[in-house]
Amino acid sequence: QVQLVESGGGSVQAGGSLRLSCAASGYASSRYCMGWFRQAPGKEREGVATTDTFGRTVYVDSVKGRFSISLDNAKKTHYLQMNNLKPEDTAMYYCAARIHDYCANIIYSGYFTYWGQGTQVTVSS
Repeated sequence: QVQLVESGGGSVQAGGSLRLSCAASGYASSRYCMGWFRQAPGKEREGVATTDTFGRTVYVDSVKGRFSISLDNAKKTHYLQMNNLKPEDTAMYYCAARIHDYCANIIYSGYFTYWGQGTQVTVSS
């Protein structure tokens, strides 16, 4: 079965950086979409970024210019490089996957079939 495992979360002061990783296993598809979502306490889950095997990337406006998503096809791992972190970035971050397809032009949680357990990111002032 498909499994997604996140890592790289932690605590950092505002202006710092973190890199999240999502390792995928249990599938052999050469076409898929990978994404990152986040959810803060009392808030709705928010799409952050997506990338696919066609090379497309999509970002939510609040992270453009600060976050970068990338995909290592050989390792079936995707990353979220987060720079210039802000307190409002504090949330549980989840990776997600949709196999046998490319990403859509917008970030939509319902598009994804598989989810990781999450990794906590805390940004302090």
